Amino acid sequence: MSNNEGLRRANAKKNDEFYTRLTDIEKEMRYYKEYFKGKVILCNCDDPFESDFFKYFAMNFNYLELKKIIATCYSNSPIVGEQLSLIDVIPLGITDEKYKKPYKIEINEVTDENNDGATDLVDVENLIKNRKNVLTVLNGDGDFRSEESIELLKESDIVVTNPPFSLFREYVAQLIENEKKFIIIGNTNSLTYKEIFKLIKEDRIRTGYTNFNVGMYFFVPDECEKYHKIENGRKLVRVSTSCWFTNLPVNKHNQEITLYKKYTPEEYPKYHNFDAINIGTYTDIPYDYDGMMGVPITFIDKYNPEQFEIIGLGISKSGTEIGVRPYTEEHKTYRKKVQKKGAVDGDLYMIDENGHPKVPYARVIIKRKIKVNSVIKDESLKLQESSLMEKEIENEDRITSNIN
Repeated sequence: MSNNEGLRRANAKKNDEFYTRLTDIEKEMRYYKEYFKGKVILCNCDDPFESDFFKYFAMNFNYLELKKIIATCYSNSPIVGEQLSLIDVIPLGITDEKYKKPYKIEINEVTDENNDGATDLVDVENLIKNRKNVLTVLNGDGDFRSEESIELLKESDIVVTNPPFSLFREYVAQLIENEKKFIIIGNTNSLTYKEIFKLIKEDRIRTGYTNFNVGMYFFVPDECEKYHKIENGRKLVRVSTSCWFTNLPVNKHNQEITLYKKYTPEEYPKYHNFDAINIGTYTDIPYDYDGMMGVPITFIDKYNPEQFEIIGLGISKSGTEIGVRPYTEEHKTYRKKVQKKGAVDGDLYMIDENGHPKVPYARVIIKRKIKVNSVIKDESLKLQESSLMEKEIENEDRITSNIN
């Protein structure tokens, strides 16, 4: 391995050390209770004694009526083994030498260990004392791609975790290949990954309930020099580009976006290199336009597949695949030399009042599934039917009146 490659891997590993807060987990998980009943939950990127994912499901094991929880950790986790003193591990054969090895915990039963009438973090610390629950040192490194981890994946019903951001494509691909349900955290930038965008377009993956414009705070290792705040003595970093992804049903994606704006050519300019109009924000989608429209990436968080069809993504290679034309030489030269920006073929752009290229942020190309003309026609037919019914009622009243 070259020194540069080693540095890149070290940086990737460091950038993946984000630990989700219990408050953010609770905020999202409360919407999925009906899907957890009788299920095996896998948290396969989580140190069982550090992960708040594990703690959440352990504390709510009986409330959610879970069948089982499985949690595993990496051998290179900076906190693996640090919390093992919370339980009496020596009788279990877990020696000091094994503290830094990856392990898994399987929880089959959660009882009120301290008899206080509630299942809380104190009980979580004592879970392993229950003989129905098992702590096992893994043979491999605990990586989700290892044979051991794949076997655990096959055993599970729903995967819930915060996977390494740098391996997000590979992680999701594994879940899809094994046909697993999941609720995971990812970077919003991954929405534009070819593999992830394809799944969104096919309605096989969607954003979760937490609005992805909010961002989330994550705990980071003590050695991290850059952080935003300290909470309970631990460093926190805010990642504004973070959101939940799932393939479970999410109610907001069944709700229609209310459209109230009327289309005008002045307000909705067309792209110079693609037959679609530009939309500044998803709330500005016109109610009376049938053609293709370019909307911001934030639209995906509101996307209802019954209301709209996703055509594609208007950036670089993804754009060329749906017919976005290359830059003209004149516009490419101006953008590079005057605007000092890149001119990537496949990117959507408009022309400003001076004839210069004007490039918006990444756009999703969409189209209404119900055409405006069809809606108008349907409404017209309803009015006609209503009018006929009123006439029939009038005739019936007249006939009844004559009989009387």
